[in-house]
Amino acid sequence: MNELSLGLLLSLLGVCMVLSAFFSGTETALMSINRYQLRTLARKGHRGALVAEKLLERPDKLIGLILLGNNLVNNLAATLVAVIVLQQFDDEWLAVGAGVLTLLMLIFCEVGPKTLGALHPKPVALASAHIYRILGWCLYPAVWIINRVTNGMLRLVGIKVDQQTQQTALTQEELRTVVAEAGVLIPQRHRQMLMSILDLERITVDDIMIPSNEVVGIDLTDDWSAILEQLRDSQHTRLPVYEGELDKIIGVLHMKRVASELAHGQLTRESIREIAAQRGAMFVPEGTPLNKQLLDFQRDQRRFAFVVDEYGQLLGLITLEDLLEEIVGEFNSDSGSVAHKDVEQESPGVYRVNASATIRALNRALGWHLPSEGPKTLNGLVLERLETIPHAGTVLRIDGYLIEVLQIAENRIRIVRVKTYSGRA
Repeated sequence: MNELSLGLLLSLLGVCMVLSAFFSGTETALMSINRYQLRTLARKGHRGALVAEKLLERPDKLIGLILLGNNLVNNLAATLVAVIVLQQFDDEWLAVGAGVLTLLMLIFCEVGPKTLGALHPKPVALASAHIYRILGWCLYPAVWIINRVTNGMLRLVGIKVDQQTQQTALTQEELRTVVAEAGVLIPQRHRQMLMSILDLERITVDDIMIPSNEVVGIDLTDDWSAILEQLRDSQHTRLPVYEGELDKIIGVLHMKRVASELAHGQLTRESIREIAAQRGAMFVPEGTPLNKQLLDFQRDQRRFAFVVDEYGQLLGLITLEDLLEEIVGEFNSDSGSVAHKDVEQESPGVYRVNASATIRALNRALGWHLPSEGPKTLNGLVLERLETIPHAGTVLRIDGYLIEVLQIAENRIRIVRVKTYSGRA
């Protein structure tokens, strides 16, 4: 070393610092790169991504390779600085040389490269992957020995590297965070749909079902003229058929069959009964998650089902349309107005609401924050708070909303007026 010129020694020192910066920056980039983005690029055939994904399958080997190279060049740099100081100065300057080298290495070989790697992991990682593949072949024996010793020491404390290197799938909450923070990468409308899909297992049929007192169906005990009029005026393609009470369901009547029977003049009470019985009603227990109900609809090729409690009492009706609206929103909403069919906006901050509307639907459509842990409908929420059946004109406040009862019928609230205040929507 004493025979080497100062210029050569400084050149070798510069090369060591460049290599140290390379190892530091690429290590951070490879460990920071989004694994799912990397996997997407690899599936598209990107060569750098394929190599990087292969390297990251065993991060213990990759880290061993990086640290081996980094420590070699750092130790060589320290040795070169010592030689330069001894050639040019006295022994007392060794500490000064070590201090200067430490400062330079910290700035140009550690903080700077690592910051670059953390801010731009994708290009740095993909470009460096090919270099590490070659280094891995060249330094394989040394890396193998280092990893064997290191992994053996880790096993002594109960850590099995082979199991730790397996990637785990995202949990539902992690996936929700990814979707929520996607920003401009995913349009807001699509983010809302994805979040709604993730929420399906949290929501049950009770939350979106049509209450039993609002279910429209054919009662075979009605006058024949009333049945015919109901069939002519119906806006539904399928109607439940029952006898006397909704709990006595016979089956489901498809309007296509009704039209055929009417065209041949063969429609009677008995023919309606026979047609409905051919397609029996589908019953589901209360509390069924929407994701399961959607699969059941698909499996049985049904479009609606009746929700029953543990005693078999019919609670309401869940339709495929209502379920899909939980994902994509209202089908019949006007984008220029309030986005809910049970709401009419009277003035800014004042709404006329059908009290049978579900609280979840109102909160979602209008951005409200009515409590949804208890009763499912606005009618139920008001009755719970008042603990009695109110009369028209009763006013109460619920969590930032002024609710006025406008109409009562059959011991339940039909229409209310909701005024928002205290900074609410």
